[in-house]
Amino acid sequence: MSASSTVAASTPRYGHAFWERLWRSAGIQSVGLFVVAYVLCGMVPPVGAPPGALMTFYEGARTSVLIAAALCGLAILNLTWFAASIRVVLADAGQEGWGSAATAASAAVAALLLLPVMIGAVLAFSVAQSADQALASALNDLVWAGFVMSSFPRAMLIMAGSLGLWRAGLISNGLFAAGVGAIVLVLAGGTTWMSGGFWSPDGLYSSIISPVIGLVWVTAMSAFLLFRVPAARSGW
Repeated sequence: MSASSTVAASTPRYGHAFWERLWRSAGIQSVGLFVVAYVLCGMVPPVGAPPGALMTFYEGARTSVLIAAALCGLAILNLTWFAASIRVVLADAGQEGWGSAATAASAAVAALLLLPVMIGAVLAFSVAQSADQALASALNDLVWAGFVMSSFPRAMLIMAGSLGLWRAGLISNGLFAAGVGAIVLVLAGGTTWMSGGFWSPDGLYSSIISPVIGLVWVTAMSAFLLFRVPAARSGW
């Protein structure tokens, strides 16, 4: 047996390198799942939507909403693994504090995103088919409120990742500045409490612009970790 085949045989197929590459790419996987879920489900009815519109949406798109809920669950799972990969990179670079902040932020993001996903699934599964239209309307409004409040931990995740990687000397000043801009713009999504229009919970900024900024950051950082940062392989 040759030396190369001996090394290949002694290297586990699913060892440190495999898992590190998988989790570093988890951010890209998460964004892909979120996009597919959005395309499948579409925009949920706005705040204060009439009962008829709620019934039409949640009953007519029941299967799509439930499939999208499962995809969102997988997307959130991958997002937390992406945050774990950031924590490992930062810990190896001596920035454990920022890594812990990224872990805490991802847990808060997961909780506040799972809540509206769960409520939407419940509405599609049973509540929207009941006669309690007031309950269905209140739960639909809660979906939007939960998403607005998720702006704060989403901004915290961006802050922990951007500042931690910059402090570790792994990203340039330009990328750091872009991260700071993303933090401010995503934080602004937590103030979208107007009763209607662009700055309302279901308005263009809260429902499209702020989430897209966060998804772009996750994609960029996941790709950066995957292709630019050397693998220390001490965390898996």
